[in-house]
Amino acid sequence: MFIDRVKLKIKAGNGGNGLVAFRREKYVPLGGPAGGDGGKGGSIIFEVDTNKSTLLDLRYNRQVNAQSGGNGRANKMHGPDGEDIIVKVPLGTMIKDVETGGIIADLVKPEQSAVIAKGGKGGRGNWHFATGRNNAPDYAEQGEDGEVKEVQIELKLLADVGLIGFPSVGKSTLLSVVSKARPEIAEYHFTTITPNLGVVQVSDGRSFVMADLPGLIQGASEGKGLGHQFLRHIERCRVLLHVIDMGGHDGRDPVEDYKIINDELRQYELRLTERPQVVIANKMDLESAEENLERFRKAYPDLEVFPTVTIIHEGLESVLYRVADLLEVTPEFPMVDEETQTEGILYKFKPEAPAFEVFNLGNGQWKLEGKRLDRLFRSVDFEREEEVYRFASTLKKMGVDDALKEAGAKEGDTVFINDFKFEYFD
Repeated sequence: MFIDRVKLKIKAGNGGNGLVAFRREKYVPLGGPAGGDGGKGGSIIFEVDTNKSTLLDLRYNRQVNAQSGGNGRANKMHGPDGEDIIVKVPLGTMIKDVETGGIIADLVKPEQSAVIAKGGKGGRGNWHFATGRNNAPDYAEQGEDGEVKEVQIELKLLADVGLIGFPSVGKSTLLSVVSKARPEIAEYHFTTITPNLGVVQVSDGRSFVMADLPGLIQGASEGKGLGHQFLRHIERCRVLLHVIDMGGHDGRDPVEDYKIINDELRQYELRLTERPQVVIANKMDLESAEENLERFRKAYPDLEVFPTVTIIHEGLESVLYRVADLLEVTPEFPMVDEETQTEGILYKFKPEAPAFEVFNLGNGQWKLEGKRLDRLFRSVDFEREEEVYRFASTLKKMGVDDALKEAGAKEGDTVFINDFKFEYFD
């Protein structure tokens, strides 16, 4: 079964908590701080496996969780790190964030990998917080939470050449003739419902990968028929081989068919019409083929058309030479505009988010939000008075007090951070 699209929920491991512990030594206050750091949580990493050709394995495992890090130990011993989860995927896999729609990684090289969900950092043990004024701190950091995401996994075939055209125009026959691929071939429409790949060897020694894709129909760009399932797989192709039934089998008009297919490509989002096309006038052994070819050339005088009869290998050598020549001068088409790809991960410049934001809820109530603030909040054990004081001191250094005052907060107002509330004092 060919599965090319799967949605997953993934959660990286949480970081372990730092430990509060003391050495037992004479003349050292409270024995001296010696609580170890928590281990980092395991990350979830996607890695290319060239032996895989489908996402079938992921279809039955919709939740992936990595191991959390262990808590710190006495004598400054570090807690164990959580084990990373390696998810094997086929070459050509793209991972998108469901919430934002952004591309997280595009894996297009053998053994390429990318961290999709990062494990949380471990909390620091109490020995990190010893100072001249407090040489026996009775608090430690909590570990950070691991990243939680819902991701869309899409497989987009890595083929140099994509066969396009209406159903039953001879695409599967062509692939079987020019390569060792053995797609199903039959006399009914939509025989091909999953993509097939084959390596084509040209007589002069050049070679390329060709994909036989499910047939296009009118409205495919809107999702009709196999719709986006088909179009998704020609996004990476550099050259399109457009097969037309010039014999007009089933009463079809080759001139109109060419127009319909290109209209569908034009309406799709990733500039498919910018790819060079090689047009094959197939089934030239049929009775009305010559007449239709003459009409076609009059309708599209600037097109180079290759008459063929694929079932008997007639006219194919010149087609393969033309395709190989085009591949030598046609660059790869970027999957995403205005983004730079590095080691499989697509980065887009984003201004640095502020440490926190102040929101006026009315009636003397205020809310503080921000990623850095949230990380700080989660690292505090509010059962320990010393940690609460440290938290308040850090907020002041971050400028929270000044920001609240500037926003109009008055003494006695209530301030919310996550599910905790505090009283504001000027």
